[in-house]
Amino acid sequence: MENVLLDVQGLETQFITPNGTVHAINGVSFTVENGETIGIVGESGCGKSMTMLSILGLVPTPPGKIASGIALFHGQDMLKMSEDQLQKIRGAQIGMIFQDPMTSLNPVLTIGRQITETIEVHLGLNHGLASKRAAELLEMVGIPKAKERLNDYPHQFSGGMRQRAMIAMALSCKPQILIADEPTTALDVTIQAQILELVKNLRDELGMTIIWITHDLGIIANLARRVIVMYGGYFIEEALVKELFRNPQHPYTLGLLGSLPRLDYDLREPLVSIDGAPPILYQKPNYCPFAPRCNYVIEACRQANPILEEITPGHRVACWVKPKLRNV
Repeated sequence: MENVLLDVQGLETQFITPNGTVHAINGVSFTVENGETIGIVGESGCGKSMTMLSILGLVPTPPGKIASGIALFHGQDMLKMSEDQLQKIRGAQIGMIFQDPMTSLNPVLTIGRQITETIEVHLGLNHGLASKRAAELLEMVGIPKAKERLNDYPHQFSGGMRQRAMIAMALSCKPQILIADEPTTALDVTIQAQILELVKNLRDELGMTIIWITHDLGIIANLARRVIVMYGGYFIEEALVKELFRNPQHPYTLGLLGSLPRLDYDLREPLVSIDGAPPILYQKPNYCPFAPRCNYVIEACRQANPILEEITPGHRVACWVKPKLRNV
């Protein structure tokens, strides 16, 4: 445990709505080691982003609330910290690239000002030194004529350039952990590849720990060491990336992998799809939340929710159906 940088245990997040309490995150637990890159994957609405926002104290209250859990960063529980304490961590020690580069930047502030503000607050540099640092960051992430672009507004940047500016902002104080929340979703595939290559190079150069949130297992295959699959507010499978692709165990993971096009794929065969829709959890289910959509469902799946348990070293899965029954 000496190398563990972030230790989250039993995290539960709820939202009070006119229709009832939504159980968005349901007792998730995970650790992140120093220098590690992990991926959290799952379809929209499964709780990936909300898990990270909960840890950082960014869940709007009301209607949201952290019902239980701990999130230890350097041995201190972030879920019990005051807003002032969290502000000293956010941006400085834990940086976050938000999902949509088109809306995450303030449209009425220059790119330079949005980067220098973080540097001035956390590093205590004056405006001149902060501007110099901001130009260096923009240059590092591949913005041409970086110093001249500091006075530009977000609408003067392309989508890919905005995302690079978001990365520069997240890296401005050399955080120990970088959380990337689907940062390439709104970009075309060419720019996606450039951003992924940029992040990998920066990770290797700066030695950062990265948590990459996505719905695309293809991205995780080229970036992460370990992957966690999430569904309905629960972690349902966790393994090293190579192990997950070689030996997936949860039916939902099988569906995600089956939906990926392959180079050896027969174009005459349709891609696999997962019928149905994710659950809206007004009540914590006393059954497997994936059971209504599962092709391998058995009676036990409707009777109790399986726990995440280790089946081989480093590979955990929450499923009642044994691997031999799934023929995987």
